[in-house]
Amino acid sequence: MTTATCSLLLAVLLLGGFPVAFSLAISGALGLFWLGGPATLLGVLKTAPFSAVSSYEIITIPMFLVMAEFVVLSGFADELFAAASTWVGRIRGGLAMATALAGAGFGAISGSSTAAAATLSATTVPAMLRRGYDPALAGGVVAISGTLAMLIPPSIALVIYGIIADVSIGSLLIGGVVPGILVTLTIVLTVAFLVWRNPALAPLGGSFSLKEKLQSLRTAGPLVLLFMLVTGTIYTGVATPTEASALGAFGAAALAAYAGKLRGPGLRHALTRAAHTTAMILLIMLGAQIFGYFFTLTQTTQQLVQLVGSLEVSRWVIMALIIFGYLILGCFMDQIAILILTVPVALPVIKTLGFDPVWFGVIVVVTAEVGMVTPPLGLNVFVVSRCTNRPLREVFAGVMPHVVAHILIIAVLVAFPALTLWLPSTMSH
Repeated sequence: MTTATCSLLLAVLLLGGFPVAFSLAISGALGLFWLGGPATLLGVLKTAPFSAVSSYEIITIPMFLVMAEFVVLSGFADELFAAASTWVGRIRGGLAMATALAGAGFGAISGSSTAAAATLSATTVPAMLRRGYDPALAGGVVAISGTLAMLIPPSIALVIYGIIADVSIGSLLIGGVVPGILVTLTIVLTVAFLVWRNPALAPLGGSFSLKEKLQSLRTAGPLVLLFMLVTGTIYTGVATPTEASALGAFGAAALAAYAGKLRGPGLRHALTRAAHTTAMILLIMLGAQIFGYFFTLTQTTQQLVQLVGSLEVSRWVIMALIIFGYLILGCFMDQIAILILTVPVALPVIKTLGFDPVWFGVIVVVTAEVGMVTPPLGLNVFVVSRCTNRPLREVFAGVMPHVVAHILIIAVLVAFPALTLWLPSTMSH
C-alpha cells in the first residue's frame, strides 16, 4: 500500500510538470517517513547527498559537458556539415544524409543531444530549405540526428547508466560505437527511402571535384583527433573514462582557443551552461537516491525479481515488455530522469534473466533516443522548432518515419547482442 501510494504521488507530480528531482525526493521522503518515522527520514537525508555524488566517475559528467560546450563554442562543429555535404551532397537527399553524418560526427565529440540538435539546426536546416528541401524532411532529420550524441561516445547517458548500474563505463562507451554507426546508417537509409518514394521531397545537389572533397577533410582532422583523445585512449586502456573526459575537455578548450573563441561572454556562457546541466543531473541523482532508499526498505525490487522469475514465459517476451515500457516513458519524461529512476529497478530483473548489463545499457540508450523525438515531450523536436522557427507539428511529422526505423534497429540490436558486445570484448584493460 505504501509503495503504491508513493509511486502514485510520484506519477502525479511528474505529470503535473513538477521538477523531476523534487518529485523523486518528496515521494521518497514521504515513504521513508511513513515506514520509519522522523529518525529514518533524517538518517537518509543526512547521508544521501554525499552518497549520491561521492563516486569518482561522476567527474566524467561535467568534463564531457564542458567538452561539448567548448566544441560548440569553437565553431568546428558547424563545418562538419559542409564537409559531409561535399561528399554526399550530389545525391538526391544528400544534404539530409550529410546532416546525419554531421550528427554522428558531433556526437563523437559531444555527449549532449540538445547541443547537437541546436548546432545542427542553425547550420543544416537553412541550407536544406534554400535548396528546396521539404521543411518536414529537413526538420525531422535534424531532430533525429541530434540524438546520436546520446549513443556515440562520449555519451553522458551511458556514463550515468554506468554509474547507476555499477558497470564499466569504458565498456559502455566503446559498446556504443558499432550501434552508433548502425543507427547513423539507418537515418541515411531512411532518408534515401523517403526521397526514392517521393523525389519532390529533395532535389539533386551539385557535384564537387576530388580536390574539393579532399580539402574538406581538413575540417574533420581536429575533430578526429579529439575523438581519438577520448574514445581512442579509453579503448587502448591508456586512460580511464574519467581521465579521458578531462583530456577531451582540454582538447575542446584548445580547439576553442585556436579558433579565437575562448574568451569573454562566450566562455562564461559555455561554462555556465555546463554547470547548470551538471547541477540538474546531480540533483536528480540525489532525488533518486532518496526514492531508492524507500524502495529498498519496501523490498519492491526483490519482489519484482521474484515475480519475473516465477513467470512461465520466454525471457525475450519480458525483454520486449521492458523495451516497450521505456518507449512509453520516453514520451513523457526526460531521458536522464528515466535512467536514474528505472535502472535500479530494471537491472536486477535483467541480470536474473541472464542478459548482459552492458548490452542492456546500450539498448536502453538507443530506446531513449526515440523518446527524444516522440510527442508530447520530444525535447529535440522542441529545440529544432525553436531554433528554426518552424511549426512543432511539421517537425514531428518529419521525424515519424525515423521513429519507425529506430524501432526496427532496436529489434536488430536486441536480436544480435554481439553487435554491441564484440568491440568491448577486444578492449585493452
